[in-house]
Amino acid sequence: MTCLVTGATGNVGSLVTRRLIDRGHRPCVFVRDPEKGRRLFGDQVEIRVGDLGDISSALAGISDLFLLNSGPDLEIRDRAAAFAAKAAGVRHLVKLSTLDVSTGVGTGGWHARGEHAVRESGVPFTFIRSSAFMSNALSWAHTIKREGALRTSTGNGKIAFIHPADIADVAVKALTTRAHDGEALVITGPQALTYRQMASRIGAAIGKTICFEQISDEAARPTFDRAYADALVDIWRAIREGRLATVTDGVQQVLGRRPVTFDQWAEENAGAFKRSGTTRGKRGRSARPPSSPTRPR
Repeated sequence: MTCLVTGATGNVGSLVTRRLIDRGHRPCVFVRDPEKGRRLFGDQVEIRVGDLGDISSALAGISDLFLLNSGPDLEIRDRAAAFAAKAAGVRHLVKLSTLDVSTGVGTGGWHARGEHAVRESGVPFTFIRSSAFMSNALSWAHTIKREGALRTSTGNGKIAFIHPADIADVAVKALTTRAHDGEALVITGPQALTYRQMASRIGAAIGKTICFEQISDEAARPTFDRAYADALVDIWRAIREGRLATVTDGVQQVLGRRPVTFDQWAEENAGAFKRSGTTRGKRGRSARPPSSPTRPR
């Protein structure tokens, strides 16, 4: 197989790429910044440069495609990529989606339209409907380091964050075995936790008590792009109302093991939350923060 990985310099895409390399493959990575790709992977990958709005030029000789898009217009890029993949003879497309496809919460509608576009193209597919990433908690690091506090509008609602490494492992299994063609794999972490509980687990990892403070949606609302901010507020409301506490055995079914716990993620990334520590965390499955940890997919 020759796999093209989009988002290869990001949180999940970089892990997918590294796992393919570790399995003896030489994947192609589709990036905007070739120097960043070389710094991450050296000559272990083939670098193809471009923008996700037009992926067609990067598909020559590609058998399998890992597709990662985000944003309210991701349907347009998913559609373009899927139809280009079909025309290029790509045998299998694995799209990183969200479990909120079924609820329409937050970014669920964006990904539902993207999935529909992939189905329409006729390219064989696997959808990975993932819960929110544990690495999103890195966006709490600033206030935890400086003030020993976590402020959210999620109340006592729970969510089963998933380790990015589990997402990558499921994606690589789908890419390399073709055992899940035509399926939508719904994967979550092993336990739904409140934000207060997650703050407590981070506190245990760094040896510090973290104060939890409930604030309003508007007080928590980020200042970046309105569509993203609206999606986040919708997600927080759904968590608060108990609508996003889903826990599945998807990781167990695909990988034959339980998903990684939030406690382990917190231990791996403890350094990111320590005022005098580094921002890289301990060496582990994924200590690298995403480029925009507060943004939903």
